[in-house]
Amino acid sequence: MKITVDVDCTPEEARRFIGLPDLTAVHEAYVDQMKKVVAEGISPESFETMIRNWSPMGEAGMSLWRTMFDQMSRAGGAGK
Repeated sequence: MKITVDVDCTPEEARRFIGLPDLTAVHEAYVDQMKKVVAEGISPESFETMIRNWSPMGEAGMSLWRTMFDQMSRAGGAGK
């Protein structure tokens, strides 16, 4: 025996039915922050924070990034 049930609802209705929180305000704040970064440009401090958060190995990962950027800057300045 096979029983099929079709549920016709919006994503909002499904979220409420499952009991998930409404994160609309958090999403809007995140989008506003991203718009601000795009409009003003990224600062070196925020770039470092972003890379640090993305780095899979913590401080060892940051050391790898620093080494890579140092080598690239030396290579770019060596031909001058």
